[in-house]
Amino acid sequence: MNTITCFIRYEIDPFQRDAFKAYAENWGRIIPRCGGDLLGYFLPYEGSNNIAWGLIAFDSLASYERYRARLKTDSEGRANFEMAQAKRFILREERTFLEAVPPSVPRHPAWE
Repeated sequence: MNTITCFIRYEIDPFQRDAFKAYAENWGRIIPRCGGDLLGYFLPYEGSNNIAWGLIAFDSLASYERYRARLKTDSEGRANFEMAQAKRFILREERTFLEAVPPSVPRHPAWE
């Protein structure tokens, strides 16, 4: 099955790295519950100190839209968004939807 991956690029406040880390950790519980296959969140380690990434797989854009609808009604998801807005550690966010090119990408269980 072909899946799409929502690739989220965050520009973060490098002085609030720990706040973004808590935000990402929260998504580890919320995203699977709402229907996304969380591939991971990634913080800057070496090089640029203000770019972070999130990757979430879906079997279709329709699945992504259902997931987004569930997020809006999930109390923990709303609280996580509100925390990010209040603390202002995300300066910019971009979403791109990608399709994996087998066999260049190791197989993921969601792609079976």
